[in-house]
Amino acid sequence: MNRYPVWKFAIIVIALLLGVVYTLPNFFGEAPAVQVSSSKMSAKVDDATLARVAEAIKAANVPAAALTLEGNSIKARFESTEQQLKAKDAIQKALIPEGTENGYVVALNLLSRSPAWLTSLHAAPMYLGLDLRGGVHFMLQVDMKAALTQKTDSLAGDIRTALREKDVRHGGIARNGQSIEIRMRDQAQLNAARRVLTDQFADLQAVDAAEGTEFKITATIKPEAARRVQEQALKQNITTLHNRINELGVAEPVIQQQGLDRIVVQLPGVQDTAKAKDILGRTATLEVRLVDESSEARSAEQTNGMVPFGSERYLERNGQPVIVKKQVILTGDNLTDAQPGFDNQTQEPVVNLSLDGKGARIFKDVTRENVGKRMAILLFEKGKGEVVTAPVIRTEIGGGRVQISGRMTTSEANDTALLLRAGSLAAPMEIIEERTIGPSLGAENIAKGFNSVTWGFLVIVAFMCIYYMVFGVFSSIALGVNLLLLVAVLSMLQATLTLPGMAAMALALGMAIDSNVLINERVREELRLGASPQAAIHAGYDRAWATILDSNITTLIAGVALLAFGSGPVRGFAVVHCLGILTSMFSAVFFSRGLVNLWYGRQKKLKSVSIGTVWRPEGAAVPATTDDKA
Repeated sequence: MNRYPVWKFAIIVIALLLGVVYTLPNFFGEAPAVQVSSSKMSAKVDDATLARVAEAIKAANVPAAALTLEGNSIKARFESTEQQLKAKDAIQKALIPEGTENGYVVALNLLSRSPAWLTSLHAAPMYLGLDLRGGVHFMLQVDMKAALTQKTDSLAGDIRTALREKDVRHGGIARNGQSIEIRMRDQAQLNAARRVLTDQFADLQAVDAAEGTEFKITATIKPEAARRVQEQALKQNITTLHNRINELGVAEPVIQQQGLDRIVVQLPGVQDTAKAKDILGRTATLEVRLVDESSEARSAEQTNGMVPFGSERYLERNGQPVIVKKQVILTGDNLTDAQPGFDNQTQEPVVNLSLDGKGARIFKDVTRENVGKRMAILLFEKGKGEVVTAPVIRTEIGGGRVQISGRMTTSEANDTALLLRAGSLAAPMEIIEERTIGPSLGAENIAKGFNSVTWGFLVIVAFMCIYYMVFGVFSSIALGVNLLLLVAVLSMLQATLTLPGMAAMALALGMAIDSNVLINERVREELRLGASPQAAIHAGYDRAWATILDSNITTLIAGVALLAFGSGPVRGFAVVHCLGILTSMFSAVFFSRGLVNLWYGRQKKLKSVSIGTVWRPEGAAVPATTDDKA
């Protein structure tokens, strides 16, 4: 009746082993470290860079506990935060001398001290939130002037298209600063152009003036429309940062607006701070333009001479100049997806783009009308544009699928796809403040949280052992297993533990022991009703299960609601709360019954069980103490 088959005990043993293995890394702690990675193709991270880093650390008289080259980054581990900060300054001066372009990212980090055998099993400690361990804090400044300039460029292209559709002839459309200048040849065309602007471009205010025999319309964005553009740019940048951080796998980030043009980003528990800084600091936006095929443009490319009016000079990855027209055909706003891949013929790393309906339509029309001409795909980062590729249009390209290549490495293709997939920034941003919050600030919070969980656990154990005797010991062991499994699952999922999460952990202990209280009281009730010990154990677990399941499901629904609709600390509480419910159902019912079966199940002539005093109402029958044959 009360015997587990071997496979159930095997499940318990496996669960315990996994729990121990994946909980262990949390006891080894983390060491302060400095991480060096490349932000440009020209800046290589290899053995030579490792030697330069080692030399810089040695010259600064900072002993490194470990210095390794892992993939595309160098990680130097130190014993104290003071050594970490001193080493960072030394490495930065060695790799990025003053006045030179920043080709490396030197960032602070924290590395686990776990032994190699645990790391080989992919066992890693839990992430800790800013309130416990600290993390990285960024302040980003949004270039609102660039947002208005980008909007003006877009409006200039839309005006050109609208005038062409209305068959209104003009002498040229160009952006001058944050205004659009339209030249008209006669009064009739001027009036027609003004009607188009009034009907289709409500956000623009226009004035016209005579210039000799011609006329010029100067259109600017209205002040209220400019404010909307800036607000939308800030919101889009926040959304894009969310997408990028989600791509990085950072848990529970804090991204919020500060003032009119600044964004605060906090990354609690981040492991690869160098990567985070690189991705957040880059402002990758995609533009598709036609290459200027005029003789003046070809001469400007070859002699570095004057660029023709309406065109701009950009460099390819190999340093070759390309003269492209200012008119933007497509932007990153028309992208629906970007994935890295390899070219079918050359096997070079490429980025495959998917365009939305509008973008696919425009791209099809442009390629049909410009067969034999070159089209440039530009990538803008931190306000600097680079021609990724400038192929000749061989035929009309439909279907909304485009491939960009251009001497990219696999890592660069992955990063470029990530940036484009996460969404283009409405305006460039610059990191104006970077701060790493050290573990000392969260030490007191960690101590208090640890003490609350520990003392809560010990008081519960003491009460259960006194009140329920041996069954209380089983319940206490099951409670310890619940805590072990909860920490192991959080570590396996690499979840971020915050102060609200520790509160949820303490709550999970109370809810887990509640299930054992229900079971123990049910067993007592069966004994009071005259059942034999073995029958009382069997009925106690079976009949308490329905109540335990109902109460846990209703509580789990509340936790899922918090997880779905909450944010920040609320989600941190909800994650631990939901996982705690699931682990408690395993430990309080399945595991604790395994212990009871192991202790009592093989005793065929069990006469009594140690479950504390079984109170019986007066006149109730006393159960027989005969052998239990069930």
